[in-house]
Amino acid sequence: MTAAGGESTREDLVRSAARDWVEKRSFGATLPIRGVDLRSEFLFGGDQVRLVDQAGIWKPAWMAAAFTIRTTHTPAGQEAPYFDEIGADGLHRYKWRGTDPNHHHNKALRDAMKSRVALIWFIGAEPNAYIPITDVYLVAEEPDQHQFVVSVGDWVDLRPDSPAEGWIEKYLLTQTKQRLHQPMFRVGVIRAYEQRCAICALNHVELLDAAHIIPDSDEAGVAAVRNGLALCKIHHAAYDRGFLGIRPDLVVQIRADLLQEKDGPMLLHGLQGRHGQKLMTVPKRTEERPSAELLELSWNRFAAGAA
Repeated sequence: MTAAGGESTREDLVRSAARDWVEKRSFGATLPIRGVDLRSEFLFGGDQVRLVDQAGIWKPAWMAAAFTIRTTHTPAGQEAPYFDEIGADGLHRYKWRGTDPNHHHNKALRDAMKSRVALIWFIGAEPNAYIPITDVYLVAEEPDQHQFVVSVGDWVDLRPDSPAEGWIEKYLLTQTKQRLHQPMFRVGVIRAYEQRCAICALNHVELLDAAHIIPDSDEAGVAAVRNGLALCKIHHAAYDRGFLGIRPDLVVQIRADLLQEKDGPMLLHGLQGRHGQKLMTVPKRTEERPSAELLELSWNRFAAGAA
């Protein structure tokens, strides 16, 4: 909410500072933030400002519109209390609080939509820990479905005569992957592999990536943990560039020409030394282990390139 004359209000400044804080605190939405920290750690001008409340929609009394929204973690096999889905237009939906359009939480969301303020969306990555998605806009309301339409990254104009018509779906799908799906994919993969590289067991989460077995640009590249491997940055780069492959039986293979090279200790121990060895870390839960079908598809591509 910008005051007359273009001066930022306290609300503007708090929203901006909160955005910067959660980005830094989560290492750019790559690590979850504990719920207790969201309630106590953010300070503005020396004052504690809560970023979440017990309810999923949070509007401090002194703000003119909703500040943040939250979706709790739902364990596998359980039904979420509020089902936030993706519409045919590629945009996410966020459910009302209950079914009363005049509930104060729903009015707070409506005010955020009308004023086009950016919200922060905290999405449950594990029990009581959340990945923050910043620059979240409510761009329309669907009262019959008791929900708002969400755009991640930018405000979009959904009117039929909008200049965006014709390319908006592709753009929105790209934004959704980059800003929402990828952070959740990373959290799920890193958690499943217990914060260790699958190939070398490196245990420094800041140096780990969630690698896709099959790229998400591929039709088979599903955004699921079974299509993921927790890899340190060296092994991730080597995997993506075809220096190493992983067989469906979880054995690492180094490209033949690389096995003949002589270089420093990284090549000797980090790559050549892993040739013919089983993955050092795999998820404990069967449904989170790398898909044999996806590994076979990836392996066939590696083998064809290494021939």
